[in-house]
Amino acid sequence: MTEFNGLVAVVTGGASGIGAAIADRLRERGAQVAVLDIDPAGANPEHFAVTANVADDASVRAAIAVVAAEFGRIDIVVNNAGIGAVGTVADNDDEEWHRVFDINVVGMARVARAALPYLRESPAAAIVNTSSIAATAGLPQRALYSATKGAVLSLTRAMAADHLREGIRVNCVNPGTADTPWVARLLDQADDPVAERAALNARQPHGRLVAASEVADAVAYLASPRSGSTTGTSIAVDGGMQNLRLRPE
Repeated sequence: MTEFNGLVAVVTGGASGIGAAIADRLRERGAQVAVLDIDPAGANPEHFAVTANVADDASVRAAIAVVAAEFGRIDIVVNNAGIGAVGTVADNDDEEWHRVFDINVVGMARVARAALPYLRESPAAAIVNTSSIAATAGLPQRALYSATKGAVLSLTRAMAADHLREGIRVNCVNPGTADTPWVARLLDQADDPVAERAALNARQPHGRLVAASEVADAVAYLASPRSGSTTGTSIAVDGGMQNLRLRPE
């Protein structure tokens, strides 16, 4: 498929995990892809990689300007960069709450804000934000992370309303627990990594972790010019975790 031919996509956090899968999928479908990452060394060399820290406005603006200068346009922004957080509401201090919100939520606003002048000129402008099952389901030991992803879901809808008449669609994906480097690190820290992986698999109705490629396919749908009537929505890529209540086998 080549529905992204002639379009330029920016993917934040695109050097690894879900972001890397998204960048690869968009390129496979014809896009020119710029990866913005705090450590772009691991990015696919077929992508245009730029160092960017979404927690720093000057860094974001400089990176977006570099992309625009390289390609002459920006049509798609995938706000994927983010960090995790573990614990109850009592387990993280104010500094950590501010840090995670600054990256996971304000970081998306910084990237979108910097890209808006270019998106307004695009005939096929789209923003796709990475939210989470944590935005729609109460998960244990994820208070801070869940709060940020709930904010991303609300931010997505507000941005969709603000920019629809400028020709910019805004949507988000809500992945379940995905097989990513961050989850792998969490598993490594568990007392029994094998048992913990089994528990995470079982928590999702289809019985396994979500593949990064599956999230990438959902992002590609939302970003595609073929989805011109889809805005202000979210797609759950969670093996049924959000909506299904299966009886025990």
